[in-house]
Parts: sequence; structure tokens; C-alpha cells
Amino acid sequence: MALSATSLHRQKHELSEPAYQLTVLQQGAQFPEFAAQLQQHNLYPLKPTGATILQVNVGKMCNQTCRHCHVDAGPDRKEIMTRETMQLCLDALVKSPDITTIDLTGGAPEMNPDFRWFVEELSKLGKQIVVRCNLTIILANKKYHDMPLFFKEHKVQVVSSLPYFAASRTDAQRGDGVFDKSIKALQLLNEVGYGKAGSGLQLDLVYNPSGAFLPAAQQSLEAEFKRRLKSGFDIDFNNLFCITNLPISRYLEYLMQSGNYESYMEKLVDAFNPAAAASVMCRNTISVGWDGYLYDCDFNQMLELHVSPTAPQHIRDFSLAALNKRDIILNQHCYGCTAGAGSSCGGQTVA
Repeated sequence: MALSATSLHRQKHELSEPAYQLTVLQQGAQFPEFAAQLQQHNLYPLKPTGATILQVNVGKMCNQTCRHCHVDAGPDRKEIMTRETMQLCLDALVKSPDITTIDLTGGAPEMNPDFRWFVEELSKLGKQIVVRCNLTIILANKKYHDMPLFFKEHKVQVVSSLPYFAASRTDAQRGDGVFDKSIKALQLLNEVGYGKAGSGLQLDLVYNPSGAFLPAAQQSLEAEFKRRLKSGFDIDFNNLFCITNLPISRYLEYLMQSGNYESYMEKLVDAFNPAAAASVMCRNTISVGWDGYLYDCDFNQMLELHVSPTAPQHIRDFSLAALNKRDIILNQHCYGCTAGAGSSCGGQTVA
């Protein structure tokens, strides 16, 4: 069934943005329900394998407004995690030794006024800290210029988006001048040891396709990125993570406006891989929203799909044992994480 532009336009004004997006996901061409796909492979209900990662969105404020951003982040967003909620996260981690990695995201997480305090407190707990840095924030204001040294001090793993190794594609997706600023920021990270062999300082890049297609093979893309960035800019990094764009938020809007929604969904459905479905990140990750509410993943968070009502709903009530027993909440956008080699915040999930 084709999407009715008139009907959807009316619903966009009647519904909240997350509710509208869920409506689009359900009203497209009659693709198989994602849950039904899992049932065929004895994966339903989808259950956690045991959470080891707590991904925390510390706010939606960002110095950029990227076309593909599933958070819909930007300079005008006011949602920001308070120090009180951060303390609740710390309290939960003290009680949950099985969670070994804290993945900080945004927006630009560095723009949260308590970001440095939070990293320092997480460092005291001995957790592996991942920061999803958009690179340009390092150059945005002098108060961020020392971020490479701050990251180094706390042995933060830096994961940064770089859509391509050339300016044209990067700027088209992330804004004019972003490529040149990103290159400069990567060079500053290299100067303090990030991405250098033997330094112990991890610098990973993220690739998202710029159009309505799936990413190419991660291994071959990583080799090409390393060759081009080294020869062109003397930049070193550790890994390239290929992440499939999920049909939500700004990317969903792009698909709708360009007439690519149904064909893109068809690509995702046709590429469904049960091995990728068995390895999705929601099985070992719990996502915390800026206001402390809990989700199965960062994508569900943006659609306001909270964890199962049988599990704790807020970080103040955090119980890893209870959360590890929950059923994971699913919808049609989940096809994005299970297409081809799979997709997660750490790149592809299967060889």
C-alpha cells in the first residue's frame, strides 16, 4: 500500500513527532512485521544476552545540524541531562559491575555543562568510557580546544563521524566546512597520540551512507579510508564503523521527501540477516535518555519506545537483573540493524 501524502501530512500536524514516525513505519508498503521475521528464526521474543554497555544520551544540544541525524540534534535543542540524573547513572553503575562500558552520546555530549565532571566520576569507577565526538566541537569554541588532552587523561575511546574522506560528501551530509574542521580535529587527536600504534588511545571513525542505500563492506571501506586519510592528511585511526541509516527522524524525512522510503524499506527487508538479528546491540546495551528514562537502544529512545513495562522505566529504579529478563521492544525500523552484515553503534555485527 502506497503512503498517502495527504493523510500523512494531516497526521504530522495531529501527532507528536515520534508518534508520526511510528505511523509512517506502519503505513508503508506491506512489508513483513519485524517480529514475524524473528519468529521464523526462533528469535522471538528477543531477549537480552546480558547488558555490558550503558549508553547515555547527555543531551540533544549540538553545534551541528546533520541531515541524517536520528536524534534531530542541533543548537536550538534544550533537552540536557542534569547532574542529578548523571549521579543516578553513577549510582546504578556502582551496583552493576557487569556493565563495563559507558557510551556517552548526544547531540554533542561535550556541550553538557557537567560533561567533564561526569567523565571524571566515571573514570574513578574504572569503567571504559566511549565518547561520540562530532570532531568539529573541538574547534567550535576555545573552551573545547583542550578536549584531546582531556580525553587522553581519562583514556576515553573517541568515536567520531566522518561520512567520507572527501569534502563534497561530508559537507553535503553535515554542513559546509565540516570536512576541513573534522580533518583539523583528527590531526589534533593524532598529535596527543590518538589512533597511533602502541599509544593505547583508541580513535574510531563512523561511516553512514549519504543516500538511500546500504553501506559497503566495512573491511574494504576501512582500508580505503585509512589509505586516503593517511596519504591526503597524514591521519591515523584504529577502526571504521559502518552504520546503516535507520528510517527515523531526519533520515526518514529525507526518504519521504525524496520518494525513497518504500524502496529503502524494501532493501532493508530483502537484506534481513538472522545472524545479524541474533547479534543486535540491544541485547547487550541499555540506553538512558537525557531525562533518565530507559530504552532498549538509542533509536527506540528517539521514537519514545520505552523498555518493556515489566522492567524498571527510569534510571532511579535501575536493576540490571530485572532489565536482563525483559523482552526487547521491536518495530519496523529494527530492519536497519539486521540488514546485511548488521549494524550497531560499533559497526557491523557479523562477518
